[in-house]
Amino acid sequence: MSHQTVAILDYGSQYSQLIARRVREARVYCELLPWNVSRERLDALGPVGIILSGGPASVYDENAPTLPDHILERGVPVLGICYGMQLLAHTLGGQVEPSPVREYGPAELTWIAPDSPIFAGLRAPMKVWMSHGDVITALPEGFVCLASTPTTRYAAMGHPERHIYGLQFHPEVAHTPNGVQILENFLYTICGCRGDWTPANFIEETIERIRAQVGDGRAICALSGGVDSTVTAMLIARAIGDRLTCVFVDHGLLRLNEAEQVMQMFKRFLPARVVKVDAQERFLRALRGVTDPEEKRRRIGHEFIRVFEETSRALGPFQFLGQGTLYPDVIESAGPGSTGHGIAAKIKTHHNVGGLPEDLQFELIEPLRYLFKDEVREVGLALGLPAEVVYRQPFPGPGLAVRILGEVTPERLHTLRLADAIVREEIESAGLGRDVWQYFAVLTPLRTVGVMGDYRTYGHVVAVRAVTSEDGMTADWAHLPYEVLARISTRIVNEVPGVNRVVFDITSKPPGTIEWE
Repeated sequence: MSHQTVAILDYGSQYSQLIARRVREARVYCELLPWNVSRERLDALGPVGIILSGGPASVYDENAPTLPDHILERGVPVLGICYGMQLLAHTLGGQVEPSPVREYGPAELTWIAPDSPIFAGLRAPMKVWMSHGDVITALPEGFVCLASTPTTRYAAMGHPERHIYGLQFHPEVAHTPNGVQILENFLYTICGCRGDWTPANFIEETIERIRAQVGDGRAICALSGGVDSTVTAMLIARAIGDRLTCVFVDHGLLRLNEAEQVMQMFKRFLPARVVKVDAQERFLRALRGVTDPEEKRRRIGHEFIRVFEETSRALGPFQFLGQGTLYPDVIESAGPGSTGHGIAAKIKTHHNVGGLPEDLQFELIEPLRYLFKDEVREVGLALGLPAEVVYRQPFPGPGLAVRILGEVTPERLHTLRLADAIVREEIESAGLGRDVWQYFAVLTPLRTVGVMGDYRTYGHVVAVRAVTSEDGMTADWAHLPYEVLARISTRIVNEVPGVNRVVFDITSKPPGTIEWE
């Protein structure tokens, strides 16, 4: 890789992925690695700097994660955050003890060393976010105190000659308002980063890599109409041209008029052959009588791959399969502590399809494997895709089947399509489409008593789900204006036959999930 890289060692913090996002936002490429990463893996990455994340352990616990010897032996700048700072102190001869006053939440730096490069351009007092139960009581030899709070004497430390720094607070969270500048000071001033991680550079490198991987072979790519698969197909098409064939399977579980809209979009913007497969009856037949959500996913996944395999055999042969795997997919599918590295490549199943066979005879092309969703969108814009395609909200592979609680039937699909279209129309017409990560309707199995005109009714209950998120791994319910919710409710009850009640889901992820099934 021609771009500079920063390695982030994951010690189990809930914010580890957020650190990676902040570094990428600063136009510096980084990878999130397990804390016990091998010397060989880091040698291959060649990092210009290393960040140690926070974590739930205490450095004096018997099985606490440690700092491998080869990390500091590399001589590159190191930044320890929270547990990472305590680990540096502990490893290098300082003292770490349980804090008499635990800090969880906002704190104020009452003193900082303004001449330190990590705090360049910043002054005390400065608000920060703390989350720790241990505290450093004695610094290692050669380290100096760079910041304090009323309850934490060593809120930041540094060894200027060795370019090693530690922060007891979390600069990566929004609750530390100047945290981004602190991280940029580390990246640019201390590590000497150039900020060369840009969509244009990524596109150029990725196209070259795909060409080298595919050679004279042919590739097939499953398209859903979402930004991930569309950008994946665009990159592969730029690399190998007409040796790419894209397949769009219409499983009959799409939103109102979606199949037609998606095919029109492909025709306008995708420089590759796109084959549409109409398999609606096949999927509905497979779902007949099924109410268990996992069984729905399994059957949809099984049917999808069978359709895809039959189509690929008819159009092939193909040696490669393009897939829109993202970095959060890699991280979420990894085992504990593995951070997605060393895991064999496989068809992703997280919210797309399930029960896929392991004997697929394709070599995977996953150009987005180390990108976050917002980076994929930036790449999509740089490739020339319009905003309405790039910012199209995520949609699960099993489609409306996981938004219908209970059996999926043509009648229930029709009801949900109408209700869902109203939810989307009202949120988008209110100018909130770019502020809300996902917004949709769910058809519940409940029926309730209502009154319409002079008659009592016994109709369906539709739930409205709207969440805000950065990457889908965590989410908060969207605080939609009451007038928008009122319009949604009124229109659904008036315009969708058989529905007499609308409810709004105010559950965050965690503890809930974005989808209901």
